[in-house]
Amino acid sequence: MFQDMSKKLNASMEPFKELMEVQTRMLEKLTRQQLECAQICMHSTLNQTDELKQCSSADELIELQKRYTQAVEDALRHASTENLQTFSEAREAIERISSGAFDAFAPEK
Repeated sequence: MFQDMSKKLNASMEPFKELMEVQTRMLEKLTRQQLECAQICMHSTLNQTDELKQCSSADELIELQKRYTQAVEDALRHASTENLQTFSEAREAIERISSGAFDAFAPEK
């Protein structure tokens, strides 16, 4: 009897463990994506600073600023797309887990 209860308890906790694993993987992936985006933005800023020294006219400064803005915008757009994909994958995994999560509590037939 105790073993049966233990099995049911373990079976009922399995979906929660799986949910935690999905959330952990999602957060790890989002963190990597955000770090990559921050690094790209920092490199763009450093490149702009280096190139700033070589500018000798207002037109060159404007062009430099346009390139910098475009690089940052591209990095943010890419990070946003990756983040949304990560959230979508996590949502799908959570839906799969939750669709059968209450099977352990259902009366046996």
